[in-house]
Amino acid sequence: MLIVPVKEGENIERALKKYKKKFDRTGVIKQLRARKQFDKPSVVMRKQKLKAIYVNKVHGDLA
Repeated sequence: MLIVPVKEGENIERALKKYKKKFDRTGVIKQLRARKQFDKPSVVMRKQKLKAIYVNKVHGDLA
């Protein structure tokens, strides 16, 4: 359960914005989407390796 402290006289839009930000940081939606279907561990590892290679190519030149 998420608890967002709201100050006296604070705008409801600002409180909702805080709640949404906190909710996004928890990663609940990402986890739900991941659980929707099963991916074999080999497929997951392959995706991670390809992402790492891509990130290394993009950010490798900056170092």
